[in-house]
Amino acid sequence: MPNFKYSVIGLDPDSTAIASAREVHVSPKHAREVCNAIKKMRLDKAKEYLEQVIQMKALVPFRRYKKKQAHHRGIRKFYAGRYPVKAAREVLKVLNNVENNAEYKGLDLDNLVIIHAAAYGGRKIRKYIPRAFGRATPYFDTLTHIEIAVAEIESGKGE
Repeated sequence: MPNFKYSVIGLDPDSTAIASAREVHVSPKHAREVCNAIKKMRLDKAKEYLEQVIQMKALVPFRRYKKKQAHHRGIRKFYAGRYPVKAAREVLKVLNNVENNAEYKGLDLDNLVIIHAAAYGGRKIRKYIPRAFGRATPYFDTLTHIEIAVAEIESGKGE
């Protein structure tokens, strides 16, 4: 079993739950934008939102990686966006895991808010395409780490 650490520290173990997915085959850029879109959402709202993204009914705003991105009319809070279906599926799996972890800890599932959602690049898988005259062209596939932390809030606060 590999030993890894989370990028978030200083959480209260009695009122928070964390989960992660390591070395997932999704784009780190898309996963980052999905995580930024669901940060500070309630857990149930975030799951509904990601289901809509998977069905291509809701857009994810692309804030950092927005070059050559199309402008969309129905997007909220920003002008550029996409439907990163594969990244949304993987983040939804991690959301289900963190929900199960919170249930195991005895937290109230109706009052969970995402306080930390991060995605960053993992190791690279190096591949090469053989070319003419004995040459080769490299193409590298970057794996992604996704981690999510939720906290229990008092009813009446939050979004």
